Parts: sequence; C-alpha cells; structure tokens
Amino acid sequence: MTAVPLTRVPSLVVISDRVDWHPDHAALWPDEDPWADPASDPPAVTGSYLERLPLACIAAGIVARAEIWHHRMGGTGSYRSAGPRLGYRGFPIDDPAPPFDNHAMLAFVRDHGAPHILVVYGLGVAPALLEACADSIIIYNSIDAPALRVPPEVSARFDLVLTGAEWQSDEVEARHPGMATAIMPVGPEFAGVDQHRPLGGPKDYDLIYVAAAQGYKRHDLLLDALETLPRDVRALFVFGYGEEADRLRARIADAGLSVDCIGPPGVPIDEVNRLMNRARFGMVCGRDDGAPAILTEYMLAGLPVLCTDDLVCGRQFILPDTGRCVAPGDLAGGIMAMRADAVAFSPRDTVLARWTWPHTIERLRPLLKKIWLNKYGNIDAG
Repeated sequence: MTAVPLTRVPSLVVISDRVDWHPDHAALWPDEDPWADPASDPPAVTGSYLERLPLACIAAGIVARAEIWHHRMGGTGSYRSAGPRLGYRGFPIDDPAPPFDNHAMLAFVRDHGAPHILVVYGLGVAPALLEACADSIIIYNSIDAPALRVPPEVSARFDLVLTGAEWQSDEVEARHPGMATAIMPVGPEFAGVDQHRPLGGPKDYDLIYVAAAQGYKRHDLLLDALETLPRDVRALFVFGYGEEADRLRARIADAGLSVDCIGPPGVPIDEVNRLMNRARFGMVCGRDDGAPAILTEYMLAGLPVLCTDDLVCGRQFILPDTGRCVAPGDLAGGIMAMRADAVAFSPRDTVLARWTWPHTIERLRPLLKKIWLNKYGNIDAG
C-alpha cells in the first residue's frame, strides 16, 4: 500500500484502544476541512493521558492541531470539538478483536491525509492503517505492564516506543533490535502543571486511593492492611470505573473499616483534585500495571505517595522527597509511617522540577527530530 500524503497542517493523532459500545448517529466528520490551519492560541495542557501528550505537542509548537480517535460499535461515528486545535473522533468498527482493523479510520486517512505524528496506545491497530501512515512518525505506548501488546507485524512499523521502565525497553529491543525507545510513560511524565494542586483546608482522610475498581489495582491488599490497623485510620477510595466496586464496598462494611467509596462512575478532574486534598497521602497498590498517571497527579496535589515495591512500571517516580515504596507484606507499617510524617515530603516541588510536560516535551522533541530527519533528510518536509 502506498503511504497517504501528510496533511498540510502539522498534525497529531492519538488512537486509543477504547471501544465505545453505545451507538451514536452523529456525522463521522464535519463538512469543513478537518485539518484547517487554526488561528487561535494553544490550549492549556490538561486532561487525561490521552489529551496531555497531544496538547503538550501543540503548546510546544511541534504540531498545530490534534485529534483523539477511538473505535465505536454501532452507529455511524461521532465527532466532538474541544476547540479549534483539538477534537475527538469515533470511528465505527465491525470487529472489536485487537489489533483493531478499523476500515472507517483507514478511509478517513485516505480522504483527508495522514497526520505528521501518529500515537498508538494499548491494543493497537491493524497493519493497513500503519502502512497508510508510513510517512508519519509512529509512536507506541502500551499503557500497561506488557511492553508490547501488539503482534510483531504491527510493532515492526513503530518508529518510537515509549516505555515505563528499563525492562520494557529491553523487551522492545529483544523483539526489534535497534528500534528507538524512551522511558517516558505518558501518564506521569506529561503531567499538567496546575491541573492537580494543593488547595489547603483540613485533611479528614489519612489516605486516598484513586484507581479503577479492578483486580489488578489490588484494593484487597490495602484492605488486608487496614484490617490490622486501628479503626481511626481513615481512607477514601475513588473509582472511575470497574466491576469490583460493589464487592469492595461489601467487604469494607463487613469489616467495619473507616473507608469511604466514591464511584463508579468517575468524577471530574477538579473534583478528584479536591478529594485528593482531603488526604495526607496517596496510595498505589498495583503490581502488573503501567506507570499510572496518578503517581504525579497525587504529588502535584501536594500528596506524597505510598507505593508497593513490586510495581513493575513507575517506581522511578518514588524518590525520598516524593514518597515511599514498601513490600506488600509491610503495607500496614508503611501506612502508619506515612500517617505520621506525610508533611515532611515535598512532592509537588520535585514533580515541577522533573516531570511536568514542559520538561518531558524537551526530551521528546529531539527524538522526533531524529526520526523526521531519517525519513526525509530535512526538518521542513511535509
């Protein structure tokens, strides 16, 4: 297949592995040129891990426009604008088996041009779409513990793989010797500066755990520890989604623990920040997890983090100023230690000095430039 010409306007597309099962009969694309040159100031770098990387690239002048694409079961597709520089697009798909072979997505690229930068997350897309975007810079991040959640015929087409730990980079090298990698997990590394922030006010919870109500987040490990501690240790669980919420609530009630639960569904980011500010420290209990964005989000809200030391991606964010790692069997002791001295940490200052998006984008920029030069031989091509 011949690569599709790049759009006229420097552009970036993120393809998530979200599959929306609710029909939506909105137009698949608006009548106007989807890649028209924007005439507005760059938007703030906010939102989730889906938004912050593309918005950082816009703010840094690397691209002018970006879109976030996902797959949709039923309906004819959808489009939602988040301003003149960012949009969200859902493409109907017939078969939800990954890597996703989305014919509507491929047709859109052929009709409107390939983005200059294509970022693929998670379960990936079929080789045909990557072939159509062969002249794009193609970046991949698994957003999970496995370094590559796609078959070799898909991953062979990546120009750059963003990983969450050195062992993930080693796995990429083992499959594709010489492929460019960077330890740059998009969640914690592209943190917004003021999206999560200290608010002051009382701390009526000792700890907060913001995590999906799913088994891999290991809420049970935390509940095991809390059952051994005095009942005046207060905790708050915030679930964005997940099928375990009712079971966890029932266990909390049966044990008489001082744990409150909010969600599912999730709450807006500002409310998450407000809830974080009610706690002394944040928890991360997962093991087989990608480097979760919540690590630096807690820290930017002023909370140090207590993390289990078997987390496979993201322990690099736990420094003496930002929190502690403890063995899963020592979690109860870690909770009491953090309860006693949480105010002694300085997590926000450390994140601002290291991991907010302006720092990360300057690490990403030369990697993009090198790939572009290898493809075209000059920086202005396309």
